[in-house]
Amino acid sequence: MFGGVARGQTRDARPHLERRGSATQLIVEGKPFLVLGGELHNSSSSSIEYMKPVWPRLADMHMNTVLLPVAWETIEPEEGRFDFKSMDGLLEGARANHLKLVLLWFGAWKNTYSSYAPAWVKSNTERFPRVQTSDGRGTERLSPFSTTVRDADARAFAGLMRHLRDVDGGTHTVLMVQVENEVGVIPESRDHSSAANAAFAAAVPTALTSFLQAHRTTLNPEFRAAWEAAGSRSTGTWQEVFGKASLTDDLFMAWHYATYIEHVAAAGKAEYPLPMFANAALIRPNYEPGQYNSGGPLPHSMDVWRAGAPSVDFISPDIYFNEFAQWAGRYTRADNPLFIPETQGVSGARRMRSMRLGIWRRLGSLRLVLTIRAMLRLIL
Repeated sequence: MFGGVARGQTRDARPHLERRGSATQLIVEGKPFLVLGGELHNSSSSSIEYMKPVWPRLADMHMNTVLLPVAWETIEPEEGRFDFKSMDGLLEGARANHLKLVLLWFGAWKNTYSSYAPAWVKSNTERFPRVQTSDGRGTERLSPFSTTVRDADARAFAGLMRHLRDVDGGTHTVLMVQVENEVGVIPESRDHSSAANAAFAAAVPTALTSFLQAHRTTLNPEFRAAWEAAGSRSTGTWQEVFGKASLTDDLFMAWHYATYIEHVAAAGKAEYPLPMFANAALIRPNYEPGQYNSGGPLPHSMDVWRAGAPSVDFISPDIYFNEFAQWAGRYTRADNPLFIPETQGVSGARRMRSMRLGIWRRLGSLRLVLTIRAMLRLIL
């Protein structure tokens, strides 16, 4: 039996982010909430039966929160027909074990691929186009330039959030939602479909150039340097505004992924405005766009994402590299509270734990929230 919610509930009644002094805190039931959590494997949450023995083991680890995927293919197996049986089973299992949830929406993309989209989307490449390489080959990635893909994704996500409002709005099992997962383009630096080529040759949107002018002094140094090296232009094509370099392809894709995700997140928030975030797969030194997820919310493109996706409350790094404090610091900004959905294996978890106090001292006012994915790998 799931608790309902009145549409007129106050903002403070549901989980939300609140600025308190120089810190941003997650507020649950009127109190600050520190997530002590772990993340499931990608498909673990797709089976209620599989999860039944897992929930007690999670509770025994003294977590208070579980991060788990909800796949588009699971809730909308046929276009327009929603099935929330699995979602309701996850809520029931979490509540029975006194756990909160952070949902990861695997919609159009999971780590650049479109593997969790429904079969009716995957099988119709004409209606739901893919990212193309420069020699015209298709890829497994749905194109962020397709309004058909975007609108279908947004409708499904809005349906999920509407259902959560109806069945969990009075109980607040679900705290936050990640919108898509580690988006970006590989193995080339941008989409070369006809729609993408036309957008690349067109003027940089005014919404972005106006953001550049208004936030010049606080822009990421690498991003600002690219813009200023090209003449600090307020109008022009992408290469005219940011230069003829591979970074420009990355920034171009970042804008289009961000505005796509803005549409999806805004549709969901219109139904049930929980905190929402996007996550990033990080890059190795000296890698070029296309060797990493080009267009993802990386430190050098965070300002593009802030301009293009205002409904996304914060951006999170998935830290699988050794330089934990360095990466955490790069995502610590006045406009971006730090949340780490994923980190590397057991050794990484131990290092993170040993560094925790030092990071708190470095980051000062920020409430640091950690999840230890490695712990779950030992039991699932």
